[in-house]
Amino acid sequence: MSTQQELRDRRSKRLRFQLRRKAGGRPRLSVFRSGKNIYAQVIDDAGGRTLAAASSLEQGFRSQGTKGTNRDAASTVGKLIAERAVAAGVKQVVFDRGAYLYHGRVRALAEAAREGGLSF
Repeated sequence: MSTQQELRDRRSKRLRFQLRRKAGGRPRLSVFRSGKNIYAQVIDDAGGRTLAAASSLEQGFRSQGTKGTNRDAASTVGKLIAERAVAAGVKQVVFDRGAYLYHGRVRALAEAAREGGLSF
């Protein structure tokens, strides 16, 4: 029997493989969410480096008094990552949701990133 973590890893690797095949050289907007926080990175797979990153653990985010466990926090992180990606010269990305469903916090982050200027 496979554990829950093994199934999640298989699902995310399968999705990442498909994204890399269809990306056409575009960077990847990768999302990770834990029980308490949410993180986002714009990754250039060809160069193997991170172009922009944002999370709900940042100092400015914590000073607002919001927690990383709700959709409002995910929207804030989405706006931050879009702002930083556009500043780094990235306008088009592919969205890597990992093993998570496009629902709730992941969806809120994606919609806020689109509003912030990223297209995917």
